[in-house]
Amino acid sequence: MPQPRTSRVAFRKNRHAKRRKTDITRQFTADGEVSEQLAATERISGKGDLTRKRTVKLPAEPDGSGGAGVAVDCWRGQVLHAHGVESFVQDAAGEVVRCTIRRVLRDLATDQRHPVSAGDWVQVQGRDEEATIQFIEPRRNALSRASRGRRHTIVANVDQVFIVGSAAQPDLKPGLIDRMLVAAESAGIRPVVCINKIDLVDPADLVPLAGVYARMGYPVVLCSTTTGSGLARLAAELAGRVTAVVGQSGVGKSSLLNRLEPTLALPVADVSRENDKGRHTTTAARLVPHSYGGSFVDTPGVRQFQLWETVPAEVPAAFRDLRPLANHCRFPDCTHSHEVDCAVKDAVADGLLDTRRWESCCHLTAGAEDDTA
Repeated sequence: MPQPRTSRVAFRKNRHAKRRKTDITRQFTADGEVSEQLAATERISGKGDLTRKRTVKLPAEPDGSGGAGVAVDCWRGQVLHAHGVESFVQDAAGEVVRCTIRRVLRDLATDQRHPVSAGDWVQVQGRDEEATIQFIEPRRNALSRASRGRRHTIVANVDQVFIVGSAAQPDLKPGLIDRMLVAAESAGIRPVVCINKIDLVDPADLVPLAGVYARMGYPVVLCSTTTGSGLARLAAELAGRVTAVVGQSGVGKSSLLNRLEPTLALPVADVSRENDKGRHTTTAARLVPHSYGGSFVDTPGVRQFQLWETVPAEVPAAFRDLRPLANHCRFPDCTHSHEVDCAVKDAVADGLLDTRRWESCCHLTAGAEDDTA
């Protein structure tokens, strides 16, 4: 039988009660004596009760290869929906099991806001009420954003992402689309730009913006759930892929999925009449299969999308239209904002590069907060 692997890990602060007895002085003041059984010295070792580091056992692989196989006494499944300490995991036979998360996974000191996300492959021990996620397999990719200084993984292990914006109600925000494109490029996920609700505006007004993204090689789909325009093109993009659907609140992500797969019956709501913003009808990411040979991941709407740990020097490389021009700049660390002999600024001046895209890149390179809400 293969031996279990071990790893040295750190735990989060304030997850356990204090181990030291801290009222010795008050006890002496009240009673005038201190118990002789109290330890005169105390050692904090790497394996003591006072340290926040532990050596934990990881599941052993049956074949001893260390790959992503099925651990001993565990079965492998994919997380469909994660909410709090509970997750819904689908096994190889298609059965969905309600699982809790192993305590050590919740207490690990990581930058993750939540250890499990929709799309994760996990190894589960037990069934029914005793099912517990024991191990989370390494992710192939993950679409993440920053949330209160921690990493919020929206979805993991997907083939592509539909970045959905709305032509109106709420207004189209190209800056938010740019941020999501940078996140998708950095994660190695294929992006598809989808502009919904084109029935509310003149479609000709969207051609310049759609042309900018199309010239960079991004698939761009102009669609409407009211008229059905563009839905056939979206359906063609879904075949055999796991697709995450992300975008601002109220742009019609769930409505699009309901039109593409009517049996889903996902809850939808109108935008607020006061501010034309969405109402956060979808509260958690959910992976659901579709009839095109793949799966959707319906995600909650966002009003801000702050990039997670994006190095400013790496931002221009995520802009497909800036990437070939940046190689011709005079300085290798050019920020394309104030330097002389900048090929990117020259292209903007000559009309070869969209001015808004250059401004968006400079905005992200400067590390500015997301102001697209």
